[in-house]
Amino acid sequence: MKINRIDIVTLSLLGVLGIYLFAQSPSPLVENEHAKGEQISVNTLFEMVAEENNKARRLWTGKIVVAGQKMGLKFGEEWHKNGVDEGPLPALYLREVARNLEKSPVPLSLFLGSDFPISAANKFKGFQAEAFQKMRDTNGEAQFFYSADVKRYTAMFTDNVVVDGCATCHNEHPDSPKTDWKLNDIMGATTWAYPEKFVTRDEAVHILSELRTAIANVYIAYLEKVKTFQEPPEIGSKWPADGYSVPKTSIFLKHFENLASADSLAFLLKRDELKKK
Repeated sequence: MKINRIDIVTLSLLGVLGIYLFAQSPSPLVENEHAKGEQISVNTLFEMVAEENNKARRLWTGKIVVAGQKMGLKFGEEWHKNGVDEGPLPALYLREVARNLEKSPVPLSLFLGSDFPISAANKFKGFQAEAFQKMRDTNGEAQFFYSADVKRYTAMFTDNVVVDGCATCHNEHPDSPKTDWKLNDIMGATTWAYPEKFVTRDEAVHILSELRTAIANVYIAYLEKVKTFQEPPEIGSKWPADGYSVPKTSIFLKHFENLASADSLAFLLKRDELKKK
């Protein structure tokens, strides 16, 4: 089941971005045949999508996974398999978001990697490994660079242990190469890539729309899986903290949008202020 992106980019996001796009009336920069209007650095775009992704992941981790486990809900690596009554772990939720982005019409890619991954496929290699080591050496400073091998502008942001449950899960996993993770540790990094150095404001809104569509589709897939459980939780207005239940899609997304929209606007406004100086 797919959700219409019009249902995802809510009036809250469109409203606040609309104030910026039309009321601020900044002067346009260079235009090209593909996009008209003021252009925004791809690094600003990376900061926006990374923050939105962080908000979604924290919401999923804290409000669904950690709270749900206390009420009897299960989450694991084999959640896709028939007969397995589980939902995706936080890292797998992000992986599914990345897969949905790959199917979208925007050329934005997302990869979650680490120097101590449970899965060898997620281990940083080559130039990305060097960039990640620099991130560790600078206490988590975001890295921006151009990947000549894939011809993409790239950004890396820290993926930290946001709740104790994440550290416990990784520490106790039989395939984990590191077993002493603790809260706030830099566990890995999300790597974002895009082919253009600038995007217009309209393109930025479109890309945020596709990211939110991806986030929504993964949650919808979880609810579809929940319906097949031998003992399915209630799907409605309640969250796991309220009992053996999970919120319906509209409630989950509304909560996420309330967390994310103001920050996305702030990135655009901050960028505009910097331009005026």
